[in-house]
Amino acid sequence: MSDLATPNLEPFDTDGVRRVLVVVAHPDDAEYGTSAAVAHWTAQGIEVAYLLLTAGEAGMQRPPEEAGPLRADEQRRACATVGVERLTILDFPDGTLEASLELRRAIAREIRTFEPDAVITGSGALFVPWGIDHADHRAAGIATIDAVRDADNRWVFPELLHDEDLAPWGATWLLLTGTAPTHFVELAETDVERAVASLGCHEAYLADLPDHPAPEDFIPPMLAGQGEAAGVARAYGFAAHRLR
Repeated sequence: MSDLATPNLEPFDTDGVRRVLVVVAHPDDAEYGTSAAVAHWTAQGIEVAYLLLTAGEAGMQRPPEEAGPLRADEQRRACATVGVERLTILDFPDGTLEASLELRRAIAREIRTFEPDAVITGSGALFVPWGIDHADHRAAGIATIDAVRDADNRWVFPELLHDEDLAPWGATWLLLTGTAPTHFVELAETDVERAVASLGCHEAYLADLPDHPAPEDFIPPMLAGQGEAAGVARAYGFAAHRLR
């Protein structure tokens, strides 16, 4: 949750970016800063979709069969708060996610279906600015990084083309969170407010985490810290890799 202070950040140019796909492991994962950039992009007319690899059913102090649907409902409300209309939740197991071929295929399927110009996901790193990252987050990042390449190769998962008529698709940008940023999105105050509200939509989930700070207590300072590193009032940073 800390800022990612790095000098010489460049503003991310969205010229030619019409669609962005955000890939995360669980409901709420996109709400720790990424949703502020999403709010900014959707306000500009960019279409953003979320792909959740699990339903987050193991993340609450209640039975998984109750937690999964509850967290999905909270995520739908969080998406609406920042202008995301397309939400896909897969049924990979929460807590034991693996960067498997099956997971890569599922992510590549969504990339070919949605045809994003940019894909944003975690770095897959063990050590992140806020500590040691969750195993599911690491698996999600690694699998997505690989799936971005897979989606652009007709000879990888050829059944997507032959059986599902999903042609290869190459994203222009891969944007990684949880690592030293290279680029930033300058945020308006309303983007920050919508990001705070989006995390607040996970009301039942946060209630099960008594030591979790209130969204309004840490999201604005975090984005202000990243803004300071970028030389603006508030920002969200990520490592941007141009793929084509």
